[in-house]
Amino acid sequence: MEYAHDLDARGLNCPLPILKIRKVLNQAETGEVIRMVSTDQGSLKDIESFCKQTGNTLLSTASDDREHTFFVRKD
Repeated sequence: MEYAHDLDARGLNCPLPILKIRKVLNQAETGEVIRMVSTDQGSLKDIESFCKQTGNTLLSTASDDREHTFFVRKD
């Protein structure tokens, strides 16, 4: 998937991944996609809830044993 912004939130614990993606979304243009990689297990629920609350779209989530990758579109 193509994205305009790449956010590395590995090693950051809640609430830092949310604060970081909020900052990037505030700077992004409508329709741009942000890719965020996180190692925080809580990010799985946090990013989904954050997108619902802010009206942005969680396009996809992928996880392996160590990392979670999110693609979020600014709406």
